[in-house]
Amino acid sequence: MKLEVISTCMDDVIVAEANGADRLELITAFTEGGLTPGIGLVQQAAKTVSIPVFAMVRPHSRSFVYSEQDLQTMEAEVRAIADSGASGIVLGALTAEGRIDERALDRLLPLAGSLDVTFHRAFDELEDQLAGLRTLWQYPSIKRILTSAGPAPAPQSMPAMRRLVEASRDGHVQILAGSGLKRQGIESFIETTGVEEVHFGSAVRYGGDSLSPIDPVALRDLADSLRSC
Repeated sequence: MKLEVISTCMDDVIVAEANGADRLELITAFTEGGLTPGIGLVQQAAKTVSIPVFAMVRPHSRSFVYSEQDLQTMEAEVRAIADSGASGIVLGALTAEGRIDERALDRLLPLAGSLDVTFHRAFDELEDQLAGLRTLWQYPSIKRILTSAGPAPAPQSMPAMRRLVEASRDGHVQILAGSGLKRQGIESFIETTGVEEVHFGSAVRYGGDSLSPIDPVALRDLADSLRSC
């Protein structure tokens, strides 16, 4: 099992690594679903910890449909992250018709160089996620999809999550389950869905509050429980 933990500052980065996180998703604007973090934070995180640091590339929270100016901003962000020492990026883009924006991916992914890529929860706005998964198979640099398997939180979407996991075995893209996961019931969720990677944010913070620091006791308890799955 791989455990990815959302981090928004250097304190999060250090506490997450020390208490069992396998990978970090570095963002700002947690309450908006995550936006591109400052490049200084990306650089500092990448040189401070030994676990992979993935930086969000998302210029605003209005939608996942991006204008030409948005894409130019994202191109600059991808270039900067590729030079920062980070291990990966987290991005996604949709067309106005609600499909994966392949033209955006064709522009952005070549700029990422050797970075691993996660396609983020824009995926959960697709009407046909299995078709979306097949589309993403066309891009070798996209290694995983962060998804709750639909608009509902992941624990409410276990049959759909299971279908995605089973379908993903035909390609190179891993399913990273996130949104609404908690320590309680995580073993059952994993057993039912077959996921091999999970993504946690507010559930490992004090009081379950996205604006609070990471709770090292809660995170360590979760990480230890995942080791036995």
